[in-house]
Amino acid sequence: MEYMIGIDVGTTGTKAILMDKNGKLIASALEEYPLSTPRPKWAEQDPIDWWRATVKTIATVVSKSKVKPDEIQSVGLSGQMHGLVLIDKNHNVLRPAILWCDVRTTEQCHYITEKVGKELLVKSTCNPALEGFTAPKLIWVRDNEPAVYEKAFKFLLPKDYIRFRLTGEIATEVSDAAGTILFDVRNRKWSQEVLDRLGVSSDLMPPCYESIDICGRITPKVAEMTGLKVGTPVVGGGADNACTAVGNGIVVTGRTSASIGTSGTMLTPTDTPEVDPSLRAHTFCHCVPYKWYIMGVMLSAGGAFRWFRDTIADREVEQAKNEGIDPYEILTKEASQAEPGCEGLVFLPYLMGERTPHGDANAKGAFFGLTLRHKREHLIRSVMEGVTYGMRDSLDIIRNLGLNVGQITATGGGARSQLWRQMQADIYDAEVVTINIAEGPAFGAAILAGVGAGVYDSIEEATDSIIGITSKTQPIAENKKVYNEYFQIYRSLYPALKPEFDKVTELVAKFTA
Repeated sequence: MEYMIGIDVGTTGTKAILMDKNGKLIASALEEYPLSTPRPKWAEQDPIDWWRATVKTIATVVSKSKVKPDEIQSVGLSGQMHGLVLIDKNHNVLRPAILWCDVRTTEQCHYITEKVGKELLVKSTCNPALEGFTAPKLIWVRDNEPAVYEKAFKFLLPKDYIRFRLTGEIATEVSDAAGTILFDVRNRKWSQEVLDRLGVSSDLMPPCYESIDICGRITPKVAEMTGLKVGTPVVGGGADNACTAVGNGIVVTGRTSASIGTSGTMLTPTDTPEVDPSLRAHTFCHCVPYKWYIMGVMLSAGGAFRWFRDTIADREVEQAKNEGIDPYEILTKEASQAEPGCEGLVFLPYLMGERTPHGDANAKGAFFGLTLRHKREHLIRSVMEGVTYGMRDSLDIIRNLGLNVGQITATGGGARSQLWRQMQADIYDAEVVTINIAEGPAFGAAILAGVGAGVYDSIEEATDSIIGITSKTQPIAENKKVYNEYFQIYRSLYPALKPEFDKVTELVAKFTA
């Protein structure tokens, strides 16, 4: 039997899985590590923590699986997007990695937008300059830590630092590079024009490959540490969202994924690089060679539901503890007692600001329309509906570009509840399906590894043979009508409240030390 390893270098931990060519999970391991916030708006990690976790998880899955090292055909990598790792010419890390959730770079975003210009941002990078992306972090280091910047030999994205440690090779691939704002997304190469306008040397850029290309091989030292065979190929891999799409079979046009985890993403593949003219959604290179995807991102999706659980649902949490079940089971059961539309109660899920469609760090959450008639079940259901309305914002952008959305695959917490699946079908006005895979980006990375090693002929062939549909949910006509009308109210609330969001932000800064 042929086996592959997929590794996901996440924000809270690194996960490794070992699967066979039929997609069966043989072994998995997760190793967590800390996140540092030394100042407000900062988020950093030590890349050495990622490396230690990677070594430990690989060694664990190899040992647990009892698979012979020469049966492991290849290794694939996935990881958190946008993080900045700087190394010197001796390949030493120069400073802690600046992560995707770090938002210290507002000034640098303005600088990039002014220097590059919106026209070139749309034409080349296909994305706006946002605090989470990599280029503003690189400019921040140049502005604030010039001694570090001068020593920099290369910058690497998180998973690519792990590739270097595994193989000794410096490389990245197109799906992760597309999230840097230094990359020509349309032509799948570094944008020399953007680099020149920003005064950034192209020498800092790592060589860039397709996601299924072999970019290095396991070194003797790493083989000894992990149990892998010397020379085992390591493929390019992909960014976490792109690898998740691969692992869910979202690799051809007409398939769309709606992932409601802590954040929420609506993603659909395209055969050409389609770009939202207002740059509300993101266009990145897909892991599938010469395909792209457009994606909308909510910052608080399942995270908003978790906030409700942790701050308001003490009763349900205690009940769940006594019954030995998940609190969300009790919450969704209560929510089912309220009618669609919650008798006019609308929840805005902007608990951490919002990315798509508003791009506004000052946006705030709100319950709108509360009356004495509203009960606990209305509050719970309105949170679920508000998150789903936010996901529809992204879906509408995709549809308005003329893209074929087709069937929508629900993943994450939003896929586990029948109530939430029905809510999504009704609000999206689309068939919502679930699949037999729930492993996330590490699974997609393992598929890429298999394609790169020749175990599968293509990504499409691999996903079609491994992934199957487990449930289908059709929209209910009456619910769809109700939600369409309430969605218009939801959509009107942000522009009406935007001035007050900004004022509240100013007052919080003024009166909070």
